[in-house]
Amino acid sequence: MSGSTDDIKPVNCTIKPPVYLQIGHVKTDAAHSGVCVVDVTLPFGKPVNIKEITFKNYYTAYVTVRLLRRSLGQEAPAKWCTALRNLPLMDNPHTEGGSQDYCSIHRTQMQVEPDHVVSVRLILRQPSSAWLTFSLEEIKIYPHMEPDPEKEVSDWLSDLTLVDQHPDLEGLPDPQTVSSSIQQMWALTEVMQTNQTTASIGRFDV
Repeated sequence: MSGSTDDIKPVNCTIKPPVYLQIGHVKTDAAHSGVCVVDVTLPFGKPVNIKEITFKNYYTAYVTVRLLRRSLGQEAPAKWCTALRNLPLMDNPHTEGGSQDYCSIHRTQMQVEPDHVVSVRLILRQPSSAWLTFSLEEIKIYPHMEPDPEKEVSDWLSDLTLVDQHPDLEGLPDPQTVSSSIQQMWALTEVMQTNQTTASIGRFDV
């Protein structure tokens, strides 16, 4: 689940402390409830089109991603939607596999388009009681940047020029050798035509 964000810088966001859910009024370690919520607030007044969410796992078995999206150009209030539900982060909740891996969630994995987002809510689940606590660390959100059409055309022309300047000649004969052979064939043809014109045809001469 690791991914690359190239040279794009993450969005400046506020990551609130994790809140571990409790059932009833049981006075026990909150982490044993098996559910934790982490809210990530994006810059106020600047909705973000999300390209990727990256983080380091810390004994979280599953993560659900919910987005607070604002409708573009409408006065309606922002609405929560589920973009991804119960993505496995560990091979098995009771074993160490994947418990501290670096992970990424790309926009193509989400069930809705993560555009015009003002807040992200990560719901973490750990059904195993083997671990005292669980969370996500180093959470980063990268924006989705629309490609520049002019740059794409420029890159295409540049690639085309490079192809013209450096054609792939592997497996082809040497151009100079081919040119020399063609010249020899042309000269031989000329000689044969000349000989046919001046040659005697024996007793049928006029």
